[in-house]
Amino acid sequence: MLYRENGQFKTSYAADQQIFPILQDRWAIGLLLLAAFVAMPMLGSEYFFRAILIPFLILALAALGLNILVGYCGQISLGTGAFMAVGAYAAYNFMVRIDGMPLIGAMLLGGLSATVIGVLFGIPSLRIKGLYLAVATLAAQFFTDWAFLRIGWFTNNSTSGSVSVGNLSVFGIALDSPVSKYLFCLSVVCVFALMAKNLTRSAIGRQWMAIRDMDVAAAVIGIRPVYAKLTAFAVSSFIVGVAGVLWAFVHLGAWEPAAFSIDRSFQLLFMVIIGGLGSISGAFLGAAFMVLLPVVLDQMPHWLGIPISTATVSHLVHMIFGALIVFFLIVEPHGLAKLWSVGKQKMRLWPFPH
Repeated sequence: MLYRENGQFKTSYAADQQIFPILQDRWAIGLLLLAAFVAMPMLGSEYFFRAILIPFLILALAALGLNILVGYCGQISLGTGAFMAVGAYAAYNFMVRIDGMPLIGAMLLGGLSATVIGVLFGIPSLRIKGLYLAVATLAAQFFTDWAFLRIGWFTNNSTSGSVSVGNLSVFGIALDSPVSKYLFCLSVVCVFALMAKNLTRSAIGRQWMAIRDMDVAAAVIGIRPVYAKLTAFAVSSFIVGVAGVLWAFVHLGAWEPAAFSIDRSFQLLFMVIIGGLGSISGAFLGAAFMVLLPVVLDQMPHWLGIPISTATVSHLVHMIFGALIVFFLIVEPHGLAKLWSVGKQKMRLWPFPH
């Protein structure tokens, strides 16, 4: 079969510990990146970029950040939308109040601002866990909704409460077309996915997973729960804050606090659960499920030639979408990433039983 390891010998520790130790995986990732960076800009339509690809990439990045906190460290959070909002509004204020502030600089500063708020609201995790921690992080959502709606300084005293940005550029290259915005988002997502993968494989990543599995036993063997939990909140909030900047600046262009409501937090949590907790690929699979499936369900009656009203289609999409979420959680509670992992394992052993 094509997916076998016969003859692939490791001659060094570095080769054994590489991210993709199997040659076929390296080829698959290389072809996927080639298609994403080269083929897709040439073949994709403007609608495909604006409505599907760009939202998918940004939400996958936000789900990646949330997965570090929930999947790898086991700390439940319902304030992801709040941290996205902090990143977006902080980057907006840096752009408005500092002349010549580059987009990447504002994006990183927005991520750092979200890190500060994330660590602040992560302090309760040192004493509480589970549902109580979820409620504590939910307080961040209500606080940011109130602050960005009522405190005029954050919106540069906008009378409508909405803010907008324009004339975006990166290293002198204008982000004035869907293709350029897509390539910028794709580059950012690839960098942060590589960073997150290496972090989860490092010593701090093993500390996160030890805290997730049993925090008391982790403390007994010398892992500091304070350090592990707060670093998880910091890294997660930074990535989510950067995703918030991309969502506001690149995807929306003009936004208000409702763009980062509690619905966004639940949407990202569903992505992580459906995609697979504790998996980098699970963030992308969950984002693809949540972004692509409603589009497919919405267009299916037109493809099949079924005469049905738009309002009925909208209601049916929500019903079918919810039923499919429940179905996937029952069939495979560990998410789509687990299904993909099991499928690869069976391919490696086929035709022998497993």
